[in-house]
Amino acid sequence: MKYPRGTIKEYTLQSTELQESMELLIYLPANFSPLYKYSLLIAQDGKDYFQLGRIGRLADELLFQKEIGNLIIVGVPYKDVRDRRRKYHPEGDQNQQYIRFLAHELVPFIEQAFPTYQMGSTRGLIGDSLGAAVSLMTAIKYPHTFGKVLLQSPYVDEHILNLVKNFNDGQLLEIYHVIGTQETAVPTTDGKIKDFISPNRLLSSEIKLKPITYFYEEYNGNHTWTYWQPDLERALKMFF
Repeated sequence: MKYPRGTIKEYTLQSTELQESMELLIYLPANFSPLYKYSLLIAQDGKDYFQLGRIGRLADELLFQKEIGNLIIVGVPYKDVRDRRRKYHPEGDQNQQYIRFLAHELVPFIEQAFPTYQMGSTRGLIGDSLGAAVSLMTAIKYPHTFGKVLLQSPYVDEHILNLVKNFNDGQLLEIYHVIGTQETAVPTTDGKIKDFISPNRLLSSEIKLKPITYFYEEYNGNHTWTYWQPDLERALKMFF
């Protein structure tokens, strides 16, 4: 069945925090009108979510079937593997600047250009692996700005576990979290092999101690888009 198709347009935003121009992919629904208000979802690994995750086509379908509310999706692509690590990894030298870019530059830019609800509870962050890690770190730092976080197989280390342990605004957050039971030996971009499932289970235990609205599931699969892509439908329906 054919659904009315939204548009995906390219924008460039000059970032003061990062001292570089950031490419953006912005999805607007087929029936987009400045007369309506929209929830906002910001995707790290932006190109991957549109190409491999097909998130724009999925949103077209769910909007047409009225299974989600009005939604604008903003993809923030990374330039290369090194750039991704610098911005997304907790120890990356641009990690804090990137987190501030999301909260202080990207959100105001989007909300000036498009009619959004301008409330934390209607703004979400999504990412896979390191992209999920930086999404969670951003929401913990700015829970009044980002009330929803969708984590697909997040990278989890001591730093992230401690952030969650010391987080006191759990009532402001909703977290969606999936991880594959076969994610026991994941090759990472720094050439190492990491166990993802054990730290994710620790993360899940920490989140459950907080007053966070939380969905957690372990799927039978590994650390790839083969599993993240079909999971997106439930994630969007549940949170938007």
